[in-house]
Order: sequence, then structure tokens, then C-alpha cells
Amino acid sequence: MFNLENPRTGKIAKIEGKIKIELILMGRGKIVIQRIDDSTSRQVTFSKRRKKAKELAILCDAEVGLIIFSNTDKLYDFASSSMKSTIERFNKTKMEQQQLLNPASEVKREATTLRQELHSLQETHRQLMGHQLNGLSVKELHNIESQLEMSLRGIRMKKEQILTNEIKELTRKRNLVHHENLELSRKVQRIHQENVELHKKAYAVSIRNELGTSDIEDTADKSHAQVRLQLSLPEQSHYETSTNS
Repeated sequence: MFNLENPRTGKIAKIEGKIKIELILMGRGKIVIQRIDDSTSRQVTFSKRRKKAKELAILCDAEVGLIIFSNTDKLYDFASSSMKSTIERFNKTKMEQQQLLNPASEVKREATTLRQELHSLQETHRQLMGHQLNGLSVKELHNIESQLEMSLRGIRMKKEQILTNEIKELTRKRNLVHHENLELSRKVQRIHQENVELHKKAYAVSIRNELGTSDIEDTADKSHAQVRLQLSLPEQSHYETSTNS
């Protein structure tokens, strides 16, 4: 067994057979945690101690969210990732712990989950509309911008698809109307041709009727003339006889 003196603190560490080791105290003594009366010292201590949260997050790889209101009502906050995500994680974890300690019914848990989802959707909708953007980081704003661009791209694609389908439908209807017009035009031409043929036939029949009526009238006139001629012959012979006498 031999003793080893720490040159910084003067403490003695006893080492026995390289197995038993007494730790050497390297740090300072404990500080009594109490209110600092001097305002200047209190402000200096506040400025130094509030940076411990960042050091704790870096050294221990912890997610830290710190909100401080000083005695002068000034707000100081720090978040290792995002204050919003840290608070949401805190609320979720706290609620899960409360549910484990005080198990509620399935309906109540489901209703709570739906309320949270509704609140999240409403908040996301407001942010997409350009409201309540205070407190968001550049990364979160960039994510919202990307979502809007993707939404606009999808809306434009859907709009182009609808317009393309409408144009195709209108083109189909136009072609159908064009074919119907051609068919109607052919029907009108056929009807016109039939009317022309009927007119020709009617004209020919009327001509034949007129010619037939003229022949009948001529024949009747001739027959009347023959009858008058036959009746007048005796009178003429009688006249001649009387003259001769």
C-alpha cells in the first residue's frame, strides 16, 4: 500500500495492490443554491447560467427546450431542435403518462386523439394560408413552402387533366354534330331531288291532261259540225227544188 498526493487539491489517494482506488476530488466545493441579493451579481449569474441548457443539449445529446422570464419580464427561450416540436413532445409524453397513471376509457382516449388531430390540422391549415407563422424556424417555413409548391403542382396537373378531358369531350361532340349535319344535308338533298322528280312527274301529268282535254274538245266540235251538216242537207235540197221550180 502506498499513498498518492494530488498536487491540485492536496488530497491523498490510497492505492492497495492496484485494485482499491479512492477517487481524488478535482472540483470545487458545493455552492449553496439561494437567491442572490446583489442585482448586478444576479444578472451576471443569470446571463451565464442560461447558457447551460445549450451545453447540456450538446454534451448529453438531449432535446432541450427552455423558456425563461427574467425578473424584468424579459422572455428568453432556447430549443435544441424546435420549440414547437419540443412542446408537442412534452404534451404528448405528459398525456401518455397521465393515461398510464389514470387509465381512461377507449372512447375518451380516441376523442382526445381526434381533438389533437383536429387542432393540428387547423393549425396546419392556418399556416398554409399564411397565418400564425410567428415562431417558426427557417426549416419549418421551407417545409411549408415545399408543401404549397407540391399542392400547387398537383392542382395544376389535375386542372390540366380536367381541361384536356373536357377538350376531348367537346371535340367528340363536335365531330358527332358534324356527322349529323352531313347526314341531315344528304337527307335534305335526297328530299330535294325527290321533290324535283315529283314536280317533273306532276308537270308531265298536267301536260298530258291538258293535251287530252284539247283532243276531246276538238273531237266534240267535229261531231257537232257533222251533225249540223247532216241536218242542213235536206233544207238545202228543198231550197234548190223550190228555186228550180
